[in-house]
Amino acid sequence: MLFLLFQVDKVRYALEARRVVEVLPLLELSRLANAPNGVAGMINYRGRPVPTIDLSELTAGVPARERLSTRILIVKYPDAAGRDHLLGLIAEQATELLRTEAAAFVQTGLNMDAAPYVGPVLLDDRGPIHWLREQWLLAEPVRDLLFTQATMAET
Repeated sequence: MLFLLFQVDKVRYALEARRVVEVLPLLELSRLANAPNGVAGMINYRGRPVPTIDLSELTAGVPARERLSTRILIVKYPDAAGRDHLLGLIAEQATELLRTEAAAFVQTGLNMDAAPYVGPVLLDDRGPIHWLREQWLLAEPVRDLLFTQATMAET
């Protein structure tokens, strides 16, 4: 399998490349009034409004640093009915790919109920790489808010 590697607050993560539609530079965002923590705003992606999450703010409480390697990952995000929507993820150091078998990632044995999006881990010479399960990234009220907003903006 092919994975896109990135960092959130100095922790390395991997995202299945087949879920990534495109990797963009850090673009200007339209802020959403009263948005929940971690919701950075909307971007115009090929004429479509795409809600965008700052992974660092969502998981670590601090906004991602604006660097040349900070990117917006456009991913396919499934809703409760299994339909894919586009979601932007702001991630730092999103410049590396990794090819490995899914079985190379192992369960940690830790209870991750507070962070269900953190999957198994792969250990390499630079430390752990956590498999990010994007489908578990957003709480249901946030998911419903973002995709209702995006659907309304498209019509």
